[in-house]
Amino acid sequence: MEEINTQNNTEEKQKDTEVKEKKVKNLISLTILLFGLLLGSLFVDIGQLIKSAGYSQKNLNKTDIFEASGKTWVAYDSPALPIAVITDDSCSDCDPGEILAWLRRVAPTISAEKINFDSEQGKNLISEFGIKTLPAFIFEKNLEQTEFFTEAQILFYAKANKYILNVQTLGAPVGKYLELPQINNGDATFGNSEAKVKVVIFSDFQCPYCKVFYKALRDTMKNYQDKVLFGVKEFPLVGIHPQSENAALASMCALEQGKFWEYADILYAKQSQWGETKDTASFKNYARTLKLNENDFNGCLDNKKYQAKIEADKNDAQNFGITGTPTIFINDKIETGTLSAEELKADIEEQLSK
Repeated sequence: MEEINTQNNTEEKQKDTEVKEKKVKNLISLTILLFGLLLGSLFVDIGQLIKSAGYSQKNLNKTDIFEASGKTWVAYDSPALPIAVITDDSCSDCDPGEILAWLRRVAPTISAEKINFDSEQGKNLISEFGIKTLPAFIFEKNLEQTEFFTEAQILFYAKANKYILNVQTLGAPVGKYLELPQINNGDATFGNSEAKVKVVIFSDFQCPYCKVFYKALRDTMKNYQDKVLFGVKEFPLVGIHPQSENAALASMCALEQGKFWEYADILYAKQSQWGETKDTASFKNYARTLKLNENDFNGCLDNKKYQAKIEADKNDAQNFGITGTPTIFINDKIETGTLSAEELKADIEEQLSK
């Protein structure tokens, strides 16, 4: 009986030992698991830093700047700004490097994808966004979320739910024109419609520089009426010339009656007078001076009949990167400012000799 009890006690002790050992093993396993979870991110951080493969989110949240692999990484509140840069590798004047360097100083989160203009992607973008000049910079819509955009909206125009940088507003010259402005039906013209030399002028009737150039233009036109086609695009800069759009509308109403150039002569001659007014009375008086049909002219002006035409000209100017007046295209030769009659003549002769 004692032998049986002793044997039972031995078996119970053995079971207790096994249970304790199992608990210990489970506890060790749990400890290893928890410890691993606790230190896992640290091991990942160390591994990533050793491999230069990245930085953990935990540590990124603790710092605005860190260094790794010889580079310094800085955190910004602005979103990443992917932009498509369309250029021509064969055109030295189309190099976007200087403009990109400036952009990154004011918007350091820019990520640029360079696209050649004659690639399939480049052709599609040029067609979709009506790109006329190179280099061209197309920003995604999230540009709106940046302080840069808030402070410099004047540098951009919206198109197809994205933003195009107006490079010329920065003072940068056009690297290359992909096409040239065309003289269209409805434009004021003078000369030979079949001429190989075409002079296209973007002008503003209230612009003092346009007034100076206009005299040179009129002096030149009469000597080339058989060899050159001259055409005018309306580009009223309303922000600085508040009556310029009314003047442009009035000139189109005069064109409707075949008197554009005579009416333009009066507008430039009396620029300082009507420029101080705020209504359209002066423009109607000038029409009366030229003996235009007053009812037709006044109705045309009051109803802003040619507003759509003026908007189309302004869009044309924008697409060609034009920011000031006068801007003159003599075929593919571009001039700005108060070009003299002698300079205009020299440009025309240069084009005629080609």
